[in-house]
Amino acid sequence: MSKQFIPFDLERFMSIWENQVDYNLSESGVHPLTMRELVQDPKVLDEILNTTLGYPQTNGSIELREKISAIYPGTTIDNVLVTTGAAQANFTSLWTLLAPGDEVAIMLPNYMQIWGIAQNLGMKVNTFSLKEESGWALDIDELNRAVTPNTKLIAVCNPDNPTGHIFTPAEMDAVVAAARRAGAWLLADEVYAGSEREGDSVTPSFWGRYEKVLAIGSMSKAYGLPGLRVGWVVSPAPTAQELWARQDYITIGTGMIDNKLAAYALSPDVRPRLLQRTRDYVRQGYQNFEDWASQHPGVFSWVPPQAAAIVFLRYHAPLNSSQLIENLIQVKRTYFVPGDHFGLDGHIRVSFGLSRQQLEEGLNRLNTLLQNA
Repeated sequence: MSKQFIPFDLERFMSIWENQVDYNLSESGVHPLTMRELVQDPKVLDEILNTTLGYPQTNGSIELREKISAIYPGTTIDNVLVTTGAAQANFTSLWTLLAPGDEVAIMLPNYMQIWGIAQNLGMKVNTFSLKEESGWALDIDELNRAVTPNTKLIAVCNPDNPTGHIFTPAEMDAVVAAARRAGAWLLADEVYAGSEREGDSVTPSFWGRYEKVLAIGSMSKAYGLPGLRVGWVVSPAPTAQELWARQDYITIGTGMIDNKLAAYALSPDVRPRLLQRTRDYVRQGYQNFEDWASQHPGVFSWVPPQAAAIVFLRYHAPLNSSQLIENLIQVKRTYFVPGDHFGLDGHIRVSFGLSRQQLEEGLNRLNTLLQNA
């Protein structure tokens, strides 16, 4: 184990501040649905209200695993483990497949959960980057240096949090080739697939491109249902059994109502509606952001995100990003996520999946603080 525990700064800071500020622009999803918005069929709502609140099957109900399996060609319910959000899926995957001293390669900038878990479990972490100067393209040379013959797992996020970058086919091929060369597991966090800003095709999964893939999904981001706390891992069937065995020690399983609602949300008649709602938020929200930015030239530079209701902004002030945000909280009661919580200082992540008024006022407060920095 690591000598000193590394806290998950992003989640801890969000938990402390997101409900204490006037303007919270830290979320990475769109505005969540209400129960009434989700369940529009009175018969289905009645069925849910009559559900007995017992334990579901602890690896996920058959109904829900069937709906998830339908998203990933070539799978059955035996390939699917339902988890308490993607966060538990990530933790259980590392606990199952790796041991202290193992080497992992992690993409940056990124949601830093896996980076922190790996170090806290005593693993060696190598990193490789998406490059801002190349439009957040993958640095394939850096990837190939980070992945060595000793690498046991490669972790990527596609579409990426915080940049919104979607891998090109060539980038996906490069990641798979690196994993195959090392014989490593490939953990692909794909929770933003379905939140594309341009086009209506869901971002392709890494599933099916290589025999040692863990495809991580969630109801939180592309579906606008974070309160369900439902995620999943799609993996080879024997691996799904191993993951399930570890889950028995952690959460046992998700809730009965969560399983029911997630299965309904992923049904063929409902899933397209939810994805379109998310894309509408993403597209209108980004337009609102661009409208504001066009009236405030020179404040930020950025690469337009290809997916997700977030934009990763480079700001032009000589301040550490965490210090900048702490000042913003104290002086302007406004909160964004600092870039160093993603492994890249000098940036902030801005949520635009909210109302135009909230977005503009939050950005105005940030701009005022930067002008006086």
